[in-house]
Amino acid sequence: MTGKDKMLLKPTYLGPYTLANHIVMAPLTRCRAGAGNVPQAMNADYYAERASAGLIITEATQVSPQGVGYPMTPGIHTPEQVEGWKKVTKAVHDKDGRIFLQLWHVGRISHSSLQEDGGLPVSASAIRPRGNATTAAGPKPFETPRALKTNEIPGIVGQFRRAAENALMAGFDGVEIHAANGYLLDQFLRDNTNFRTDGYGGSRKNRMRLLSEVTEAVTDIWGGDRVGVRLSPVNTFNDISDTDPEATFSYVAWELNRFNLAYLHVVEHDMTGGKDSAGFNTQAIRDNFAGPYIANGGYDQARAEAALASGVADLVSFGVPFIANPDLAERFAAGAPLNDADRDTFYGGDEKGYTDYPVLSSHGANCLAEGCHNYL
Repeated sequence: MTGKDKMLLKPTYLGPYTLANHIVMAPLTRCRAGAGNVPQAMNADYYAERASAGLIITEATQVSPQGVGYPMTPGIHTPEQVEGWKKVTKAVHDKDGRIFLQLWHVGRISHSSLQEDGGLPVSASAIRPRGNATTAAGPKPFETPRALKTNEIPGIVGQFRRAAENALMAGFDGVEIHAANGYLLDQFLRDNTNFRTDGYGGSRKNRMRLLSEVTEAVTDIWGGDRVGVRLSPVNTFNDISDTDPEATFSYVAWELNRFNLAYLHVVEHDMTGGKDSAGFNTQAIRDNFAGPYIANGGYDQARAEAALASGVADLVSFGVPFIANPDLAERFAAGAPLNDADRDTFYGGDEKGYTDYPVLSSHGANCLAEGCHNYL
């Protein structure tokens, strides 16, 4: 199969946009924001290098100071952050790329030292996660979060609304609501973190209420066709689980149809390496969602092509391969080997391991002759 025959590399439509291909750059936390959690010049370079993806979804971006969970991660709640993101979107658009901002509130996956007022992190219920928070002073045990009061929840929705407004001002093409990986919206969805007895707990409908209200607020700003939602049904990362994830997330997918979203983005595996995904029917979620489905979870080129050809997915997102291969689409087209990723530089640091990975155009024949290592 030649590059031009591969479905992964053919143009496609997403909402109002024509994308160059079916390849999505997954959101990747890299901890390289500047002072004040403001995107800086090297962030613009990083995303511009990857503009040949059909769609870039940015790293998770805090909707408020309360939503911060890791040092040096960007926000979208101050004028300075908006200005920083404007440089990123311009750099991507100058290369004819498309870029969505991922909206993020970490909930209990924070620490009092990261909170503006030094208070406890918030969550659906006061249940402490196992493990350590990442703080400026190094790892510290997670704290027992404070359960949000019912009358505080409209304020959470307001944080997402303001962040969506700011993303529009920053020049993004759309936004993705982060309801995955054990963060705040996921904490409300799952029954091992949500023991509420008000209208936001108990039934699946109630546990989804916050996500529904956030999605309504964000689509009110952007329209449904420029908003995506990310879910992770079997992911136990950040000490989260559900007693019946297939039923819970099939329901969530079905209920999201009323927003006519641009897409549903599903993490199909357990990032911790656990076996919770065994026997899970991802197709049940796919079948319950009427719009485009973005598959994520250790895909390589061949598996992505198979997913697209069978209709299991409409687009496929790649994470680690995009860290080491800014020209991933070009490498797929050429059948070229992939660079290895330097895991020691994943989180924090400078341009090393961030904007210095070689591309085919810089070493072409030498890379193919000497053989770059594969990382899939």
